Amino acid sequence: MNWKKGFSASFSMNFVDPVTWRDLKTTDFTAGTISRSTDDLMQSADFDMTESPGEKWVRVYVTTLQAGGGAHVALFTGLTSAPQEVMDGIRKHYSVECYSTLKPAADVLLPRGYFAAEGVDGARLAAELLRVGPAPVTYKINGPKLKEAIVAEDDETNFSMARRLIDAIGWMIRIGGDGSISIEPYPEAVSAKYDAFEDDAVEPQVTNTYDWYSCPNCFRAISGDLVEEVKDMDPNNSLSIPSRGREIWQQETSVTLGDGENLYDYARRRLAELQSPGRTINYTRRYNPDILPGDLVRLHYPKNGITGVYRSRSQTITIGHGCRTEEEATYERA
Repeated sequence: MNWKKGFSASFSMNFVDPVTWRDLKTTDFTAGTISRSTDDLMQSADFDMTESPGEKWVRVYVTTLQAGGGAHVALFTGLTSAPQEVMDGIRKHYSVECYSTLKPAADVLLPRGYFAAEGVDGARLAAELLRVGPAPVTYKINGPKLKEAIVAEDDETNFSMARRLIDAIGWMIRIGGDGSISIEPYPEAVSAKYDAFEDDAVEPQVTNTYDWYSCPNCFRAISGDLVEEVKDMDPNNSLSIPSRGREIWQQETSVTLGDGENLYDYARRRLAELQSPGRTINYTRRYNPDILPGDLVRLHYPKNGITGVYRSRSQTITIGHGCRTEEEATYERA
């Protein structure tokens, strides 16, 4: 099916067996929203349910129909929390918040004195830490090794340590609609293309924001007695020193380097990352299962001044007509 063209959608919810990770019986719900991002626990959801579920794993599907095809796709799998009972006249329903499949790892404290040794495979160790929950966890093999040891801080959890490991090697955590967790590099290939003149599935209103003031053009990295500084002198970059006519600094101490990365490489990488929020756009489009936060999308909307490749940072999916998806993305490249 072509996700860029119109389709009808219906939704269903199943309880999930935490042992087999397979669907159990269906349960009713009437509305909901699903939030996805590259931050915190990365996914959450709010649902209105006709019965109190207690604390259970649930999975929500969208079933689509389109001339010439259709699909049945998992949108979200997560853990329900204590529901709030709501009375609407004589009708009673339950407002239920759901956590992502990373929640079990966020609830487990690491032993005091825990550390990740220099030279270990960061992705493999992060996957081991996340496997305290029932969701399947995979990782790309032959990933970067830690260049320095990482010592657990007070109140460090399995999840927070896994996140530190992933950040150190410059990779990402991804959660599928079925709740599966994977650890992998940030994708560099474009996942989808939307164009005002063809393959258009974006609603006309697009918010285009330039966050000039929070983006540096100079960066200092400090690791022990070593210091490296980089400055953006590119006249073609609107955030650079020549373009802005002034220096804007940020610095980081206690730097953890990835495998094969020296302090200068780290400083260059971090400056580029800190500059990426300089241009942020928000738009609403049809749902597309091929795009998750962290993926790249090519957009061509010249009337809105938007042309180039953007990286999805967050999504909000509304359970309803067309499965509308609000997306926030930051400029990546031309």
